[in-house]
Amino acid sequence: MAQYFVYVMTNRSLTLYTGVTKDLLRRVYEHKHGLVPGFTSRYRITQLAYFEATPNIRAAIAREKQIKGWIRARKISLIETVNPDWKDLSEDGFLAGRNLDD
Repeated sequence: MAQYFVYVMTNRSLTLYTGVTKDLLRRVYEHKHGLVPGFTSRYRITQLAYFEATPNIRAAIAREKQIKGWIRARKISLIETVNPDWKDLSEDGFLAGRNLDD
């Protein structure tokens, strides 16, 4: 079954970007390498701070919009519930070996 991901990326200045994707590994790679012009490449948003999965694209889009509507403090609180040290989840082995398609 397909999964969809809502994710939050950041940079050294802790600028936050929230997005949704079906392929989290590919999307993080694109962010890290500045392959998509726009906000994330301009501000060098390269660190995966948070993500969650759902099997429903409508639920993922609704959750993305919900998070985008929050004030910054609430977004930070969400991130810190699962990633209190603000580690780059794409580099610390957290995603390594995970089958994100299940």
